[in-house]
Amino acid sequence: MKLLNFTIIKLTCCLITGILIGYALSLSIAISLMLTLTLLGALIIIYFIIKNRFTRTIWFGSVTFLLMIAIGILTINFNNPQFNTDHYSKYIRTKEDSLQTITFKVREVLKPTNYHEKYIVEILKIDSTGVKGKSLLNIEKDSVSHKLKVDDILISRTNFKTIPKPLNPYQFNYRSYLKKKYIYHQIFTNKKWLLPVRSKPHTLLGIANSIREHINTKLKAYTFKPGELAIINALLLGQRQDIDDSIYSDYVNAGAIHILAVSGLHVGIILLILSFILKPLETFKHGKLAKTVILVCILWCFAIIAGLSASVTRAVTMFSIVAIAINLKRPTNIFNTLAISMFIILLIKPMFLFDVGFQLSYLAVFSIVSIDPLLYKLWQPRYRIIDTLWHTLTVTLSAQLGILPLSLFYFHQFPGLFFVSNLVIVPFLGIILGLGILLIVMALLNILPDFYASLFANMIDFMNRFVRFLSQQDRFIITSISFNFLFLICAYFLLIALINSFCKRTYKRFVWLLTAIACFQLSYIYTTYNIPKHQFVIFHKSRQTLLANTLKNKTIIAHDIKNTPSPSIKPIADYTTGSHIDELETDSLQSVYILNNKILLVIDSLSVYNIKSFKPDYVLLRQSPQLNLNRLIDSLNPKYIIADGSNYKSYTAHWKHICKKRKLPFHNTGKKGAFIINY
Repeated sequence: MKLLNFTIIKLTCCLITGILIGYALSLSIAISLMLTLTLLGALIIIYFIIKNRFTRTIWFGSVTFLLMIAIGILTINFNNPQFNTDHYSKYIRTKEDSLQTITFKVREVLKPTNYHEKYIVEILKIDSTGVKGKSLLNIEKDSVSHKLKVDDILISRTNFKTIPKPLNPYQFNYRSYLKKKYIYHQIFTNKKWLLPVRSKPHTLLGIANSIREHINTKLKAYTFKPGELAIINALLLGQRQDIDDSIYSDYVNAGAIHILAVSGLHVGIILLILSFILKPLETFKHGKLAKTVILVCILWCFAIIAGLSASVTRAVTMFSIVAIAINLKRPTNIFNTLAISMFIILLIKPMFLFDVGFQLSYLAVFSIVSIDPLLYKLWQPRYRIIDTLWHTLTVTLSAQLGILPLSLFYFHQFPGLFFVSNLVIVPFLGIILGLGILLIVMALLNILPDFYASLFANMIDFMNRFVRFLSQQDRFIITSISFNFLFLICAYFLLIALINSFCKRTYKRFVWLLTAIACFQLSYIYTTYNIPKHQFVIFHKSRQTLLANTLKNKTIIAHDIKNTPSPSIKPIADYTTGSHIDELETDSLQSVYILNNKILLVIDSLSVYNIKSFKPDYVLLRQSPQLNLNRLIDSLNPKYIIADGSNYKSYTAHWKHICKKRKLPFHNTGKKGAFIINY
């Protein structure tokens, strides 16, 4: 099937291209609007010129596609709140000690960290000025604090802080992640500095949060353990913030994390259950229309309760289009349906394109409808049970093949037992969801029997235990896989070429397959050539010293972190994976490092150094040495002073002040990130 023969798929590709261009270039709304109107005018003129002609022309189609690219650029700029004159960023003070009175409304409850409760908030006022825009709120934890609720309005006297950039190479970029959600700053406060304003839930998200809390209140009256209740919230209510880190890690390692994210699988099962329940309506006049309206309304109510995440919004949009098409008795093509749902979502929420869950869910569905028919035809079992298991396996393999390159690019690991977890859990997921919906309904009606609650709790517990068992099979979990963006592009080129060759064996398709293999090989050679040959890295690690010296694809690690093997240290794992380094060794911390013609002197808490033997280019201060920095600079005359994360902040601030006075470059890893010396 030639996908690009479908017009909606071409238009969706053009819209995606426009969104990518708009995000990369950051054009103003005026320019993007002018470009869109110009192309729209050109399209109208071409239409009237060719309207009464019978000759074909490429101009109408070409301008249409260019117009759609322009609409993509306009959409992303139009949705960017920073272009609004009332965005809060235009009214904040840059000085760290300047406090402002900030009024905000809670929009979303996030997973807490060890020290802070975290929320996404809508800024309503700065001092007395009405503003708009989202920010990240961090509230210090205390023993008596209770969580804020969606739609709570509060006032605090604090200041805005920028979201820090990654401090170590190849570390997850939280600033970029939040920027794609239009969040540019964060607020730190505690409960003492929060003044609540009386408010009631009046937004859809606030009402949905109240419904979720009411359901949880009802369920807590029964014997559900916290871990079981967290899984119920994830499976049926789309909320994963209460899942324990160990349980979440088990599902990731077992290749079953998609089960905890409400997506197309869950929505499709719920649609089948609702269609079966509402089937009697079809016997009435206009019953099919009524059934479709009810189905779509229930699906969107579920999407709102689940928090309107990218995955659930995509799934509900797609299945709504399927339900409407079936009611209109139109033949539905799954590729068209996917393209229409993607087109509608990106037109309204263009930044969903950069959401990892959104990308994975669409790729999984595209892969299933493309690859599964080919795999399923390889063997046709005679018995229904075996056929069901075989089809489940082919669907799982198809989805995994489609998302594998993207998963390796983002997560750098491969769960080898994914097919076992999916083969066991997915066939029973429909039963779990059906029983779970019934559980919630009975709990809300106060007619939930204890034996039913215990039965469902045991099912969830069994699923958790099974996933934990699979995650403990370490030899089947491949981690720290180096996979860059170039590999990602070549991998999908190779996958598409393989599918085409499998569908129809022709000379042309065989040439494309060989070309894809050659591209992958070239990308590997290019990546290998660009591996750091001689690089010394001083990482930032709070209260610790962590150094890495790379010599021709071998990295020598030195640190003072006790009871932790070097490959398990997060900055080291990120660095070696991102740099495609295979060989790792551990050495003790040295006082002097000779880096070709450069010398690095390391001074620890003993403050001992020799001023006669050499003149270092770099001086690394670690473990808060009590020294006279002015005297050190006068005697050694270094070119650079570096302070890592093992030093007291007061010491680092004092050294920075001295270096600024002496006009000597000073690098604090806690502020500027890791210090890298290429030699």
